[in-house]
Amino acid sequence: MVINAKTLVKDKFWIIEQSGEKLGTLQKQEENSWVFLGKKTHDQLVLTQESLFKKFGHNLFKNSNTYSKEQEIEPDNFDVHGFPCSQHPYNPMFDVQKQLPVYTKTPKSKSQFCAGYYIICFEKGWRKAYCPKMITLSRYDYKGPMKTKIEMQQVLNNAVKKFQDTN
Repeated sequence: MVINAKTLVKDKFWIIEQSGEKLGTLQKQEENSWVFLGKKTHDQLVLTQESLFKKFGHNLFKNSNTYSKEQEIEPDNFDVHGFPCSQHPYNPMFDVQKQLPVYTKTPKSKSQFCAGYYIICFEKGWRKAYCPKMITLSRYDYKGPMKTKIEMQQVLNNAVKKFQDTN
């Protein structure tokens, strides 16, 4: 099983993953000192470079790609029931009651996301959303899903206009 690091902040913070499942986060403290915070156990381990490589392997940073929010926002060639999503969807399903295309980001995840573009009415007004969490849509008024940014922008413009007219 390959364990690798995804860079969050260059030369400072990483997400440590094994076969796509998050094990925890890693922070570089000093030249030869690291802190690992385990996701499941919430253990905080202080490691030397030697103990770090002993625990996770010498190839930990070999395929370290940079993690960025842009990767999450821009749609790739993935979709769930015809609606775009930013990464490989696991456990895709269609919530018939809510009419939402739902998926998880890892095979064992319990956090559900809704594929497509949405607008969500938070306390300060309507905002754009791409593949929001299902829990967010259950807490706030929303419109969606939509298949394109253009469609979302049109719906947002109309919603903002109505919101301003009522306030």
